[in-house]
Amino acid sequence: MGLTKTFKKFSKTFWVANTLELFERWAWYGFYMLFANYLTGSTDTGALGLSQGEKGIIMGVGTGILYFLPVITGALADKYGYKRNLAISFIIYAAAFIALPFVKTFTAVFAVYLILALGAALFKPIISSTIAKTTDSSTASIGFGIYYMMINIGAFVGPLVTLAFKNSSYFLVFYISAGIIMLNFFVLLFYKEPLREKVEESFSKAISRVFRNIGLVISDFKFLIFLLLVSAFWSMYYQLFFTLPVFITQWVDTSSLYNFFENTLPFVVDNYGHNGQMDAEFITNFDAMYIIVFQVVISTLVMKFKPLKAMMTGILVCTIGMSLTLATQDVMFILISLFIFAIGEMASSPKITEYIGRIAPADKMGIYMGCSFLPVFFGSTLGGLISGFVYGNMSDKLEIAKMEASKQSFNIREISNSFTANDFYAELANKLNMNNNELTTYLWENYQPAKIWYVIFAIGLFASIALFLYDRFLITKK
Repeated sequence: MGLTKTFKKFSKTFWVANTLELFERWAWYGFYMLFANYLTGSTDTGALGLSQGEKGIIMGVGTGILYFLPVITGALADKYGYKRNLAISFIIYAAAFIALPFVKTFTAVFAVYLILALGAALFKPIISSTIAKTTDSSTASIGFGIYYMMINIGAFVGPLVTLAFKNSSYFLVFYISAGIIMLNFFVLLFYKEPLREKVEESFSKAISRVFRNIGLVISDFKFLIFLLLVSAFWSMYYQLFFTLPVFITQWVDTSSLYNFFENTLPFVVDNYGHNGQMDAEFITNFDAMYIIVFQVVISTLVMKFKPLKAMMTGILVCTIGMSLTLATQDVMFILISLFIFAIGEMASSPKITEYIGRIAPADKMGIYMGCSFLPVFFGSTLGGLISGFVYGNMSDKLEIAKMEASKQSFNIREISNSFTANDFYAELANKLNMNNNELTTYLWENYQPAKIWYVIFAIGLFASIALFLYDRFLITKK
């Protein structure tokens, strides 16, 4: 009965904002989960064939900029109005989605992705502010719970929809995301601008004030150390999108999962599998499913934990889970590892904001909370470097195949529009008298691409230990 009364307190604008969030996340994750393989996959599959390093810059630096831009776009929304900025966001979003499949070079793709990031950055601060303004002390907890549920539903549904069309054409992936974003134009008709304080100062002064506040926050040495340590969590989290789909596509035999679904749920392999293998993105999407199913349980379990204890434990569990996903060719082991990762993610992520609130000076609470995006910015950038140059040097199948061809003194053509990465694998396998699966096993055993998990584990373990030492020796406010 109490829950029913709480639901009745939510305004129409609250539900409209959550619907906008659902469709926006649906559109975003619909392409984002597939983006790494689109950037680096063999061109005969419709992918671009870029290097892992180029992928790392586009996804890591580009996504980092996306999370830094709300510093500016939040001020824009406050000055010019939420509804107007939402409409501009959707226009930019749709245009970038439509343009992305037409650009093929690293520079062009990066440029269009930054435009897409601008659309997302215009959107992000408005919806969270709307949720805050349409809830009060009695409804905020449930209200933000609904908001995060919408995020996870969108993150789960988006890839499932676009994956069903990936093998037909990557163009459809981006067009579907564009179409979902365009649905928000209709939803926007029902959005009522929440009450907000009119901003009289000029836009340039507002931006100057924001950056002064950031300077004030990062001059707090203890808080800056905390932000940098939490960045490690985000650098691991983003491997779910930057590295794992590529790793599974290149190295993991998913035929056992394919056979399971073929015998039990044939429609799954009809939409998310081909050539006896499951799509990598279908497997990585289990993380979102785990969160939808278990978030309430995990949140209840860690509710009474001190924020830092929950964070340290959660980051360590995340570290173990993500490291294990990159240490094996066994798809069932990867699904279990993803569950471990999801538990850590659910335990640690919500506690980060809570801990910032705990250590912030009472008179600067808003400024400190406003800088909670900085770890995502740092973590995404670091995660991109790991996924790009570190993975490219240690674990990229194409680079390893080239090393083997050089070692064997095989004269194999350079990758080009007419001779793709898949052609290179086929010719190398032929010269070694192997089939494709045998070649993958041979390269795995001789070059040990799973070594990338050492890097992930080292970063996460360092962050967990450093957070413990940070709380023990630097923080006096408990």
